[in-house]
Amino acid sequence: MNTKTRLRDEKGQAMAEFAIVLPVLCLVFFGIFQFGVLFNNYVTLTDAVRAGARTAAVSRDDADPVGAATTAVRNSSADLNQSSLNVTVTSSWTAGSDVTVTATYPYSISLLGLIVTSGTLTSKTTERVE
Repeated sequence: MNTKTRLRDEKGQAMAEFAIVLPVLCLVFFGIFQFGVLFNNYVTLTDAVRAGARTAAVSRDDADPVGAATTAVRNSSADLNQSSLNVTVTSSWTAGSDVTVTATYPYSISLLGLIVTSGTLTSKTTERVE
């Protein structure tokens, strides 16, 4: 078999290999993208809970310290869907006691329209009431 015949027989080989590998590459890319969105939501939720706990720790003398902490969490998590965000604040509100702020936010990872996994992100921070 000479060189010209061999080259003619291999026409389209790269295209066939690309067609085989492309779906796998797309799934990996979309998976990375979905994980990035999930991680961003978790970091946002954690930062918002930290801000809410700090607000709660210094709001003992306010008329509504729970409302102040909840508002701080919601303001710090403006990128999240507020109707899906649940915030809980617990404390005895005496100086030196602990205040705990917990927030939950649902997530789902879907690849090409199929939900792979779903659940709830949870973040909790405890600070001492001043």
